[in-house]
Amino acid sequence: MATGLFPFLAMFIVQAGYAGMNITSKLAIESGMNPLVLVAYRQLFATASMAPFAYFLERKTAPRLTRTIMFQIFLSSLTGVTGNQVFYFVGLKYTTATIACALTNLLPAFTFVLTVLFRQEKLRIKTMASHAKVLGTILGVGGALLLSLYHGENIGLGESKIHWKYGEKMQGTDSSGAKTNLLLGPFMVFLSALSWSIWFIIQAKTSSLYPAPYTSSTYMCLLASIECAVIALCFQHNTSAWSLTSTIRLTSSLYAGIICTGLAYCLMSWSIQRKGPLYVVVFTPLQLVLTAILSWALLRDKLYVGTAVGSVIIVVGLYSVLWGKNKEANVEEAAKMTQADPMNDNDKEVKNDVELQDHMP
Repeated sequence: MATGLFPFLAMFIVQAGYAGMNITSKLAIESGMNPLVLVAYRQLFATASMAPFAYFLERKTAPRLTRTIMFQIFLSSLTGVTGNQVFYFVGLKYTTATIACALTNLLPAFTFVLTVLFRQEKLRIKTMASHAKVLGTILGVGGALLLSLYHGENIGLGESKIHWKYGEKMQGTDSSGAKTNLLLGPFMVFLSALSWSIWFIIQAKTSSLYPAPYTSSTYMCLLASIECAVIALCFQHNTSAWSLTSTIRLTSSLYAGIICTGLAYCLMSWSIQRKGPLYVVVFTPLQLVLTAILSWALLRDKLYVGTAVGSVIIVVGLYSVLWGKNKEANVEEAAKMTQADPMNDNDKEVKNDVELQDHMP
């Protein structure tokens, strides 16, 4: 069950949680909340929510911390939390939730390139699996460029039957004057995906050396809390900007911290330890579908041709990369089985004949 159903359910919960976060965070930002402040609060709430689980569940089983492990956790906080979330929420400020989700599907392409560069995987040019991964990477980047640069006509989906008055009230109340930017928003999310893919590479090694997902995630978010708070204070000195008296600001901060960092990072670390980094990113298209539906239904966002076509190309590229990865995994598994049983068919036949003669009267 731990290798089949449980990782699947864990990743489904993660993607459903992220879809909800995109909606609440977008509303908080449009209500005037600085995205850097939102990220800082997210890490504080995440650390507070994970610390009890780390203490009660892993205080006796967690391995001893070494300088190497602490350095890897520090790098994880810089890439998977601070870099990833700062870039993502700033990008979310200048683009739609659907486009932001679509660009996160570049994770497999970036992960593949980085695993090759860091020699965690070999690029076998002559194999079909490598062709699929290279093609998927090209499709992913091409789809991202199309989605970012081409808008196109509106796809008429009709009006949503759900009328969320509170959501409409929050939209358009941002006094900073920020508007959608077809280049800046997607570019920041692009950097977020790149930073997150680096985290997957680091986390794969950290999980093998320190198999305590709650404890490592708590340390990671604690360090990220300090990093994000320093960054936010550098750009936002006004104390009123840090106020959580607004319902949507408090809700989005708690939701992003507890569900989408505390719970999600523990589940992802647990899944990476058992199924590998690429298994985790295969579920990212689910977030895109759920976010597009919620954005249309609750926020009444419009879906354009460029967004739809670019998203489809990115998803096709994602599964091309994953198909190639799965193909290579099957070949490697078959090779290991052959090494474990080095006798060829003729040797096995001779052995069977000898055993048969030994049993004959």
